[in-house]
Amino acid sequence: MDTSKIVGEKIRSLRESQSISMEELAQRSGLAIEQIERIETNIDLPSLAPLIKIARVLGVRLGTFLDDQDENGPVVCRKNEAQNSISFSNNAIQSRRHMVYHSLSRSKADRHMEPFIIDVAPTDDSDFVLSSHEGEEFIMVMEGTMEISYGKHAYLLEEGDSIYYDSIVPHHVHAYEGKAAKILAVVYTPI
Repeated sequence: MDTSKIVGEKIRSLRESQSISMEELAQRSGLAIEQIERIETNIDLPSLAPLIKIARVLGVRLGTFLDDQDENGPVVCRKNEAQNSISFSNNAIQSRRHMVYHSLSRSKADRHMEPFIIDVAPTDDSDFVLSSHEGEEFIMVMEGTMEISYGKHAYLLEEGDSIYYDSIVPHHVHAYEGKAAKILAVVYTPI
């Protein structure tokens, strides 16, 4: 399954089923209508912050956009099953992609946490735009070094280090000094 195509389609389907116009979704989420249109037509895949804002307006979990089945019991994700991935851009308007997300819970129904293994690509960017959303995030570095900009502070995390923070504080997560990294991230967003 091409997960990069399902996000926009699910957002549009949910929006239309609730009789919410694209303009209303843009206004209620605080996003530009052009951004909503590009997301729904699968031109852009947003970072988590805009996706969370859209989920809140539509009254669904973040994972609703990635689900392919609904399992009520425990879900085991074998390492070869985490190969399906989705890339989000870190700035949907410019469509830059710097993270590839491997969901570890796609088939778990009614979950409140979103666990991912994330491959973080190297980037020469140094002017990061911080974003915020309701909820909490936990990140553990599996490979490489990560820099987490959080409010007015920056934290360097090396392999084995972790951080847990309130995501309402403006933040940005990126590989340090242009080198690739891999992280385990768990995102919690209240509905």
